Amino acid sequence: MSDESENWGALSDLPGNPLMWVLILSELLVFGAFFAAFSVSRVLHPAMFLADQLRLDRLAGGVNTMLLLTSGLAAALAVNARAAGDIRRCRLWLGGAALLGLGFLGVKFAEYADKAAQGFGIESDTFWTLFYLMTGFHAAHVILGLVILGIVAAKPSRENVETGAAFWHMVDLIWVLLYPIVYLIR
Repeated sequence: MSDESENWGALSDLPGNPLMWVLILSELLVFGAFFAAFSVSRVLHPAMFLADQLRLDRLAGGVNTMLLLTSGLAAALAVNARAAGDIRRCRLWLGGAALLGLGFLGVKFAEYADKAAQGFGIESDTFWTLFYLMTGFHAAHVILGLVILGIVAAKPSRENVETGAAFWHMVDLIWVLLYPIVYLIR
């Protein structure tokens, strides 16, 4: 929770640092714009989007969904451990969340390598441009989240752990929306 002398309005009631929530809200707006652009482009080019979507590895996307959801659970358990005063267990859960996040990146970069080997790059067509921009921007957030989790593990105050977990859950949420929009919905 923020310092009692600061009044952040409704943000003061959220866990972690209120500035992180400002960042999270702004990031949700950016991803919302990506989702809108993807949806409009799909309506304008349905045959292209369907053909390109069928080239995606839905299983890899599903594995990545499970990795991130499980890492979100680990982040939540880190918050619980910190609230209970168990710093060691908190750090273990943060480490678990980070390892699962690294697994996500491994699967994602293998998928990128596979698509590149098949000749599908960011300039291939509108679908691939949006695919790489959206998933790449998300992967950048996973990398930033890993840095944040590392910093939080080094300095695991209650506010830090809650703040880091809030960012990590935003990364989870974005993927839970991105995966069906890009990989599944036809």
